[in-house]
Amino acid sequence: MPRPSVEAERRAQILAATCKVIARTGIVAFRVADVAKEAGLSPGIVHYYFDTKQDLIRAAFERNFLHSLERRAAIFESGLEPVEKLRALVEAYLPQGDETVEAWHVWAELWVTALHDTELRDLNDRAYGEWRRIIAGIVRECQAAGRMGGDTDPVDAANMLAGLLDGLALQVLVGSHAMTLTRMRATCQAFIDGLVASS
Repeated sequence: MPRPSVEAERRAQILAATCKVIARTGIVAFRVADVAKEAGLSPGIVHYYFDTKQDLIRAAFERNFLHSLERRAAIFESGLEPVEKLRALVEAYLPQGDETVEAWHVWAELWVTALHDTELRDLNDRAYGEWRRIIAGIVRECQAAGRMGGDTDPVDAANMLAGLLDGLALQVLVGSHAMTLTRMRATCQAFIDGLVASS
């Protein structure tokens, strides 16, 4: 059996490759053989770490969520003024740059697959619970700093901003002529402006 560090590195390698394949081909055309090729491994090695294709897909969705949080950790922990932290968070989640666009494609596949998979619905609930907690926490920071009105419900604001980001990002990803990246950015920042104006 491989050493624990090697095993962890190999799992991470496989999951990163899985996310690339999901983003490129979608779930319907997803094959373990494509993951093995992307990772530079044999299909047998992939199956050594993940018994079934479903186990691999679920683990990849989990990795995508955790990796998303890790990539934004600097914003969450920054000394930015709360409203600027919220603006930076929006900017970090815009579907721009290869890594973020890939992550959005994986999220889109999660939503579609979760319609028919209870375990993935649970993962979606956990992911959105954490996302909601983070945004609501920043809204509370804004309120404590006197930058947003106390009448704004932080959880409602978090749900609205998450819904806005998700809905507009999907339009950008499918190449909508009416919703460009620039327009998405402006729309999300205008929403934050509205929250600030309520103070």
